Formats: sequence, C-alpha cells, structure tokens
Amino acid sequence: MSLIRPELMQTLRRWSEVLASLALSAFGVWTLQSHDRFIQIIGAILIATGLGLALLAWRRLRFHRDTAAPGIVQVVEGQISYFGPETGGFVGLGQVVELHLVDHGQTWRLVTAEEVLHIPVAAQGSDALFDAFAQLNGLRMADVLAALDHPQPARVLWLHPSRRPVRLAKA
Repeated sequence: MSLIRPELMQTLRRWSEVLASLALSAFGVWTLQSHDRFIQIIGAILIATGLGLALLAWRRLRFHRDTAAPGIVQVVEGQISYFGPETGGFVGLGQVVELHLVDHGQTWRLVTAEEVLHIPVAAQGSDALFDAFAQLNGLRMADVLAALDHPQPARVLWLHPSRRPVRLAKA
C-alpha cells in the first residue's frame, strides 16, 4: 500500500524532469553561500544549467498529451516507427521532407519521397517525437508547441530546404 495517492504519483512522474532540473538550480543557489570563489562559479554554472534543462523539460512536458490514442510510437537511432491497430509504418528521420499537424491537431503527418506516415499525437510513446523533431534542420520547436496549443484543421510545420519555394530577388 502506497502512502502517496496514485494521481499525485502520476503527476510527480510527469513533472520529475522539471523538478530535478530545478533542484539542480537550487543546489547551485546553495553553493553561492560558500566563501570560495571557485565554488561560487561552479554554483553559477549549476544554476544556469539547471534552468536551461528545466526549460527544455517544460517544453517536452507541453508536448505530452494526456489523452490516449491507439498505437505505439518508437524512435530508435533516427527511425520513427508507428505500430497502429489498422495502420503503421517506419520512416527514417533523414528521409522526412515535410511535417504536418492535421486533423485539428490530432495527427502528425510525416511525408517522405516514398510514403506518408500518420501518427496520432497522443499515441503511446509519442513523447519521443519531441527530440526526433528537434533534429529537423530549421524546425522551431516553439512553432510546434504553438501548433499543438492552438490546433487548426491542417498546418504545415516544416518543409525540407529543397522543398521550400525559392524567392527571386527583384531587379
């Protein structure tokens, strides 16, 4: 029998990365009390590192969706795999040329030269897509989080540089 309610444990697990990062910053603040200049410099570095990690953890937390959707997502060595009840597939992250958020913010659409893979935003393991999408050249994760927070029927989030329209300079 646990002394902590299950809902509280689930919330603490979700926020654990943010809390651990803030604890690192708090330790840095505590080290500032030292009279040794070197320890104070280390403390300032710990504060900055902890706050930076907390910001990243908070963004990753915003990426997470509480609802459950069918299917399982895995990201292993640059390969995104989706195993759904009716559909599924594999996509190499380096092969992705377009990233869309469709169905009013409910589905990721990854487009390659050969195929299109649809992944529910709330599928099990879809949190790993945050780090995978962050590797796409030129994709701003702030735009992705804004798209998740303010869903539209369909939104293009990223195009490969080779697919972007070329703007000609006016002479």
